[in-house]
Amino acid sequence: MTRLRLALLFLSVLPSFRRLSAQSHVDGLALRFSSMTAVTGLEQAMGDSLFALLPGSTRDRAGNITLTLGQGAPKRLLTCPLDEVGYVVGNILPDGYLLLRRVGGGGGARLAYQLFDQQLEGERVTVFGARGAVPGVVAVRSTHLTRGRGGPGSPDPVFTVDNAYVDIGASLAADVQRLGIALLAPVSLAKQPHLYGDRLLAAPAAGWRAACAALATAALSKPSVRGTVVIAFTTQSLYFANAGLETVTRLLGPFDETKTVSLPVKYQDTAVETVELRAADALVKDLVSWMEGR
Repeated sequence: MTRLRLALLFLSVLPSFRRLSAQSHVDGLALRFSSMTAVTGLEQAMGDSLFALLPGSTRDRAGNITLTLGQGAPKRLLTCPLDEVGYVVGNILPDGYLLLRRVGGGGGARLAYQLFDQQLEGERVTVFGARGAVPGVVAVRSTHLTRGRGGPGSPDPVFTVDNAYVDIGASLAADVQRLGIALLAPVSLAKQPHLYGDRLLAAPAAGWRAACAALATAALSKPSVRGTVVIAFTTQSLYFANAGLETVTRLLGPFDETKTVSLPVKYQDTAVETVELRAADALVKDLVSWMEGR
C-alpha cells in the first residue's frame, strides 16, 4: 500500500517536474546566451557554441548555424538573429589606449535612441583579442579640466563613441599587440546578465538572446515536425538587406513561410534591457506547435 501511494505521489508531481525542467532549460540557455558577445559580422564565437549545442546542425559560408528537421512539404523557416550592435577597435594609440568605432545601428537600425554610446562612459568593457578576452574600462573626462570649456553657461559636450578612450592597462602600443589585440577586434560592454524578481532577465540584447534560447529549446525538444522546418540562427542581420538571412534563403530555400522569433522587452537597447522568461516559456510552446502544424 505504501508503494502504491508513493507511485501515485510521483505520478502527480511528474508533470510539474517536467515543466520545471523545461523552465530551467530556457532560463539556463537565456543566461548563457546573454553572457556571450556577437558584434555584428563577428559572431563566430557564439556560432561555435550553438554548433556544439545542436546535434546535426551545420554552418554556412556566412556563419549562420542551421538545423533541418523533418522532410517534405511544406518547407518553412524559423530564424533568430545572433548579432548585436557593438564596437571594434578603430585605432591603437602610442600610449596604449584604444579608440573605438561602432558596428551596426547605422541609420538608427535596431537603436531606440541617439545617445546609445553614452552607455560606454566610465564603464567596464571586454576586448576580444586573438589570445582571449581582455578586460578594460572607458575613461571618464575630468570634470575639473573640461567644465566650462565652451564659455560661461555653455553645456558640457555630449559623450559619443569618438570620446571613448579604452584603458586595458597597456602603456605602449606594443603592449596591446602582445595581448593579441589588433584593429577591428570586437569590443562590448562587460556582460553581467542579472536574474531578478519573478524570472526577469536584464542584460544587453536580453530580448534577442532569450528568444534564441527559446528557439534552441524548442529544437532540442524533438518535435514531430510537419513537413520540413529549417531552424536558422543568423548572422549579420544588421547589415544591409539582412545578409545572413539572405544567405540562408538562397542556400536552403525557397520557403513557404518564414518566421522570425522575438520577445517583448523593457528598456530596449540599454545595458539593462529586460525580458520576462515566462514569455520565453510561452514562446517555446508556440514554436513547437508551429513546427508540428498545430
